[in-house]
Amino acid sequence: MSETFPQQEPRLTPQERAMAGGEAGEAVASAMRIVLGAARASGATHLLPVESAHIDSCLYHGAAGLDFAERLVALGGRTAVPATLNVGSLDLLHPGLARPEGADAAGARRLMDAYTALGCRPTWTCAPYQLDHRPAAGTHVAWAESNAIAFVNSVLGARSDRYGDFLDISAALTGRVPAAGLHLTANRRARIVIDCSGVSRKLLAEDAAWGALGVVVGKLAGTRVPALTGLPGDADEDRLKALGAAGASAGGVALFHVVGVTPEAPTLADALQHGEPEARHTVTTAMLREARDQLSTPEGSRVDAVCLGTPHFSLTEFERLAALLRDRPAFAPGTRVYVATGRSVLAAARERGFAQECERAGATLVTDTCTYVTPILDPGVRVVMTNSGKWAWYAPANIGVEAVLGTLGECVASARAGEVRRDEHLWR
Repeated sequence: MSETFPQQEPRLTPQERAMAGGEAGEAVASAMRIVLGAARASGATHLLPVESAHIDSCLYHGAAGLDFAERLVALGGRTAVPATLNVGSLDLLHPGLARPEGADAAGARRLMDAYTALGCRPTWTCAPYQLDHRPAAGTHVAWAESNAIAFVNSVLGARSDRYGDFLDISAALTGRVPAAGLHLTANRRARIVIDCSGVSRKLLAEDAAWGALGVVVGKLAGTRVPALTGLPGDADEDRLKALGAAGASAGGVALFHVVGVTPEAPTLADALQHGEPEARHTVTTAMLREARDQLSTPEGSRVDAVCLGTPHFSLTEFERLAALLRDRPAFAPGTRVYVATGRSVLAAARERGFAQECERAGATLVTDTCTYVTPILDPGVRVVMTNSGKWAWYAPANIGVEAVLGTLGECVASARAGEVRRDEHLWR
């Protein structure tokens, strides 16, 4: 049952009243109306200043979003805080790779141009935490994109609520958000405890295990904040991003605590803010295998393509992939491999030679967008293997393919064979 709040007017500072009254321009006044509407709906008594924003509204969904953005531009809108941009519907560095239909392609480009004109940084990545500036723990930000929200809250310890289209850019133009949701300390308390100590440590050394774990956690937690115990203390950011991305897809996880790993959970008592959990659950290796199998839909063994990088591939993931590909057999004829990443990470991967290793092996590098939201795969592709729980969760419905979840090593082996190759002993 959704929580409801009595409608009340948030207290505004003189500067906020001036913005709402149009003294900073009509674009800011329009944005303030949206922020204040969200504040009333959430029961916020006041607004909070934010240090940065991450904008998801730049992905083209139709004329309404384009009209909104171009209206803000026409009204002279400019961001009040640093704002990065999520993926768009085009790969601007590799023209022709994405194949939206004519009108959609034109609209997608206009939308990307509009958000750049508003002062947003053209980063075009769903993983803004891989950029040069990252929010410090305890700071307030307005981030959109579900995996980015989960990461900034959980792994970085900054504070963002769930911000979707239009509210994200409104927060960026005003520099304000409602004092509600995960901005408030009380709402960051873990509500359920999930014991992962029984999961195979060998399996948890693999990337896909964390996507499968995220699916399990998402289903158990829903929108509640979970605290996970019994996980390795050396869990790196790539594994935590996979956990958060899948948890946000299969459930509504916007904040998770990994005890002994994430900043707000040095102990379980800290994660619970010294309260009692609403429920306790135990996760086993068998449950992760079941989640993997639920995300793997085809009956046969063929693999037409491999898609990596959802969320966007990191520099360390490029290094791992390059090592797997270096001086090894080619991909099977007819099996394409796609690696989606942010343009800043791609530049760093080129400096270190990792990107070139991938290209020499036959991989196609994708920037600025993602293969599960944009028509990039060849029309004949039917079965796609991925190491991403998020990709496997969304792609069948989004682009009409069947998905197979596997580790990075299993994906590479399958691409070489042209059919699914898995180490089943790993998942037992």
